[in-house]
Amino acid sequence: QVQVAESGGGFVKAGGSLRLSCVASGSRFTIIKTTWYRQAPGRQREEVAAIQSNGGTMYLASVQGRFAISRDDAKNAVDLQMNSLKPEDAGVYSCRAFGVDQSTGRSFDVWGQGTRVTVSS
Repeated sequence: QVQVAESGGGFVKAGGSLRLSCVASGSRFTIIKTTWYRQAPGRQREEVAAIQSNGGTMYLASVQGRFAISRDDAKNAVDLQMNSLKPEDAGVYSCRAFGVDQSTGRSFDVWGQGTRVTVSS
């Protein structure tokens, strides 16, 4: 069974940077798309950034130019580099991975537990 786990959250002052990592583990698998989401208290969850197996990326308009998503296939990891952080970037960041389990031939769509990002003004 494929699982993903996030790390790298923490506390940072406005203008600072954090790097989040989402690492997948399990049997033989191929990840087709990894997406980072965030949810702040009282707000709906929003899609922050995503990267596909062909390298294609997408970003939420409000983070474009400040955040960068990248993939390290050797480590089965997808990182989210967050620069120039603002208080409104705070929230619980979760990653979601969609792919194919090569041992069963079945697709999977899994979420991590999330990592909290706090940005002080």
